[in-house]
Amino acid sequence: MRISSDAEQRVRKAARELNYRPSLLARSLRTNLSQTIGLVSDVIATEVFAGELVRGSMSTALLHDHLMFIGETEGDPEVEKRLVQSMLDRGVGGIVYAAMYTQQVRISKTLREQPLVLLNCLARGKAIPSVIPDEREGGKTAVRELLQNGHRDQIVIVGEKAPHVLAGAERLAGVQEVLQAEGAELAGSIDTLWWPEYAYQAVRDYLLAGNRPSAFICLNDRIAMGTYQAGRELGMSVPQDFSVVSFDDSDLASWLSPQLTSVAIPHFELGRRAVELLLTPDRPTGVVRIPMPLRVRASVGPPPIRRRRRARTGS
Repeated sequence: MRISSDAEQRVRKAARELNYRPSLLARSLRTNLSQTIGLVSDVIATEVFAGELVRGSMSTALLHDHLMFIGETEGDPEVEKRLVQSMLDRGVGGIVYAAMYTQQVRISKTLREQPLVLLNCLARGKAIPSVIPDEREGGKTAVRELLQNGHRDQIVIVGEKAPHVLAGAERLAGVQEVLQAEGAELAGSIDTLWWPEYAYQAVRDYLLAGNRPSAFICLNDRIAMGTYQAGRELGMSVPQDFSVVSFDDSDLASWLSPQLTSVAIPHFELGRRAVELLLTPDRPTGVVRIPMPLRVRASVGPPPIRRRRRARTGS
């Protein structure tokens, strides 16, 4: 501003004494930047499992001196339209568009015209930066845990494998890729909705039919809960009669007895990375896949046959 160093120091001293704070509103009128961003979601704002996703987004925005507006559409296109327009009217500098579960989404023209990052979802045929969990690698991680504990030919996968359930398809693909490389394959699959009561009935029927898998790979923790219940009702225990590995690492994983080994969805990291991408001037247009760590607990052990052999030999 072409003022002397002495004048600058006097101004700074006066600002400190008066507790002066610059007006971000006034600055936004001059720069057309409001230091705010939006998070538009279907239902994640009220979904207990995704609280960390919102927290990761908000805390990262604050680290970059931005505030975040959060809105939920419940999947209603009209609500989404009004919500997005309301955020734009308030001068948001960009939007993170988030989904509760990994899926293909349709992006409106209004959203496509704004700085945009997709969180936990993908837009078919659109060059929009997206941040999703690395589900395929997560599937590989799950089955490798079983292989390392001696399971091989009696592994069964449990969960709905419909094409629209992207997470399930990717997890299954990762499992099969590792087994194929080992010269092995799944012993079977149990198709069921991703809720405890459906999984309980499906796994119970499978076991009552005389099937004796050494391990179940459950496509989420709720399925694992139903699997535990089915085994317990039939006098079986985990991991003595069968091992269980799952996905999500929700609160259920530590509440179950024994505690459940589960591949975690990195909600906080997903939110953090999405906001970082949004605030990057030259945003890449590809898909960023976030690693899914394995939380090892007590639900995986050696196969029953190997355990009995060890007991006989005393080793």
